[in-house]
Amino acid sequence: MRSRPLPTGSAPRSATGALAGALLSAALVALGTVSAVSLTPGRAQAAEPVGLHIEDARLVERDGTPFVARGINHAHTWYTSRTATAIPDIKAAGANAIRVVLSGGDRWTRNDAADVADVIARCKAAKVICMLEDHDTTGYGEQSGAVTLDKAADYFVSLKSVLVGQEDYVQLNIGNEPYGNTASVNAGWAADTSAAVVKLRAAGLQHNIVVDAPSWGQDWAGIMRDQATTVAAADPQHNVLFSVHMYGVYAQASTINAYFDAFAAQGLPLVVGEFGSTHSDGDVDEDTILAQAQARGIGWYGWSWSGNGGGVEYLDLATGWDPANLSAWGRRLVDGPNGLRATSVPATIFGTAPTPTPTPTPTPTAGTGTCTATYATVGTWQGGFQGSVTVTAGAAAIPRWSTTLTLPTGTTVQGWSGTYSQTGSTLTVSNAAWNGLLAAGASTTYGFVGTGAAPAAGTAVACS
Repeated sequence: MRSRPLPTGSAPRSATGALAGALLSAALVALGTVSAVSLTPGRAQAAEPVGLHIEDARLVERDGTPFVARGINHAHTWYTSRTATAIPDIKAAGANAIRVVLSGGDRWTRNDAADVADVIARCKAAKVICMLEDHDTTGYGEQSGAVTLDKAADYFVSLKSVLVGQEDYVQLNIGNEPYGNTASVNAGWAADTSAAVVKLRAAGLQHNIVVDAPSWGQDWAGIMRDQATTVAAADPQHNVLFSVHMYGVYAQASTINAYFDAFAAQGLPLVVGEFGSTHSDGDVDEDTILAQAQARGIGWYGWSWSGNGGGVEYLDLATGWDPANLSAWGRRLVDGPNGLRATSVPATIFGTAPTPTPTPTPTPTAGTGTCTATYATVGTWQGGFQGSVTVTAGAAAIPRWSTTLTLPTGTTVQGWSGTYSQTGSTLTVSNAAWNGLLAAGASTTYGFVGTGAAPAAGTAVACS
């Protein structure tokens, strides 16, 4: 559906394409329709989960700690000589995860087991979670030379010797954007993806498996959205994470929210595997992607650190691979609201997560100024709305927080990223296990959908 970044001096990653106006309109309408199929939130079935896994529709670490990716894509297969510096540079920019482009040798130079082992070692040294993806599938059915998901699964099986034992640190993204826009080919997405997942499991790979949407990853026809339950059920480990790529199709907040809502309604885990601030197929609403991902606990990976060519150089986060020379897109993603520095939390497997001091800490009380909170209405529709509350620590760190706001009479809500209690019109939300500790001046956001009237603009929220 979109033109893809072209690494300088390499073959194009995908065909340049654009949806006709009528088709794009139909796509946006389709995205607003939530599938009626439901699935009980998946939980890894092994008695002892192996590494990163899905639990209650969230990606969590072995010990159950939620891991919310705040990552950047790195085009390793085209720029292997840059990886030794790119990985620590990406970490220094605030990322807790990196999505690494690989090739099985079908379209570009093969990244063999020794090379992949080196990439994993460098990610671990930098203390970032490593998502490995085979790029050879990009645009299958529309782009010449693209290979099947079955072929991509074979590639990961061939890497088994360096993957086994890395389940705490590595995710396997079977194939990048595995279909173009050919409807007859895309109809096989669920069956083909399920078969690839089963092949990896049969080979003994127990990692968290990430699967991309069709239609150049953007799922504008809602194929992954409507058939994800089939793929989730096919995995005997119940450990599949669904990945959407958000470019020009996601130009409006309503489209982004509708897609996120669809997965939340089905109890299925979602990550934004790629997105930019703009693209040849439209102006991306990156602010909503970032804000909603933070409110909902959804991971994301910005495209990409550096090396884009073919007219999409604006997608470089670091100009000329220089971490001191971020582009406008790089500054937005790294230092902007809900960006890397504001929201990234390292995986606890690396032992870098902040821990409360063992000395007694006074419990914050209302009116002490230890935290503040503000309410915002994200969107409304007939009979309902979506709201969010941003909690900000004061001049000193806080170990926990609790907020209270008054809802309009008759309004009820369901939310995420907090512990909810409602008595009449009084809504009390305290921190979840993973977002209570806030450094001085740091913020976190929780969100909810409501039935009834939305709170008025400027509604006061008490924070203690």
